Amino acid sequence: MRIFNKLGANLHLFMAVPAILLFGVFFLYPLMQGIGISLTDSNGVTTPSFIGLQNFIDFFQDDRARNDVMITVYFALGSAPLLNLFGLLYALLLDRKMAGRGIVRAIVYLPAVISPLIMGYIWYFILQPGRGYLPHVLSELGLGFLDVNWLGESSSALVVLIVVNVWQYVGMTMIVYLAGLQSIPPDLYEAATIDGADSRSSLWYITLPLLYPSIKINVVTNIIGSLSVFEIIVALTDGGPGYSTESLSIYILRMLYGSFTGYSTAVALVLFVIIIIPVFVFLRLTRKSEYEL
Repeated sequence: MRIFNKLGANLHLFMAVPAILLFGVFFLYPLMQGIGISLTDSNGVTTPSFIGLQNFIDFFQDDRARNDVMITVYFALGSAPLLNLFGLLYALLLDRKMAGRGIVRAIVYLPAVISPLIMGYIWYFILQPGRGYLPHVLSELGLGFLDVNWLGESSSALVVLIVVNVWQYVGMTMIVYLAGLQSIPPDLYEAATIDGADSRSSLWYITLPLLYPSIKINVVTNIIGSLSVFEIIVALTDGGPGYSTESLSIYILRMLYGSFTGYSTAVALVLFVIIIIPVFVFLRLTRKSEYEL
């Protein structure tokens, strides 16, 4: 009987076992295996040889790889802040009682459920110079001079990719913020109004502090998603023109297909570190900024 009582008292420890097993099998084991492969000259066919940190040294000496790192960071710096800004604005607007807000929410969220690869091809045919839908509309409006090769110019291709990415995933960010807004008790706003607070003060001193959990979720997921971008670039530019929009994820895949298995694994580990650093810094900076009801 004493054994069962002791088992019941420690049942919460056993409940963590499935999560620990899954974490070990699907994260720790592949990570350790990847680290091992990254230290070899593996090509996926012949028996690999140990070469130490040579793959990492080659990566940091490769101009194309450094360029892809910068492209990936630029994309994240453009996408993540805009996703959070517009997602919050949509959520604040559509949290109000208004006719048809459910339909508008669905329309804003709808692009997020479509495959990014399919969405990329849709936008490719929309933006295709001379034959796309957008050039046709511009021509009908007398704005034919704006019909340029948006995806064929290095100066505009990355901007188009950021805009399309934000347009597609802003609805997902909005949903998280809406969930956070609807968890805030209306009594707080009523009390603030009685005390003479205007809408701006309520937003700054009530809404935003109590949205910290939602802000954390959105910032972290948007950083991870933006730094690991792949499908939308493949569909729209395939990394071109040249390598001006090639992300690190695409570079990893091309090195893997080129039979540089060890090198591509090393680059994947570098990308993992690039993603982890801003996420860790953000979580550390906001650790003591969360309010509780």
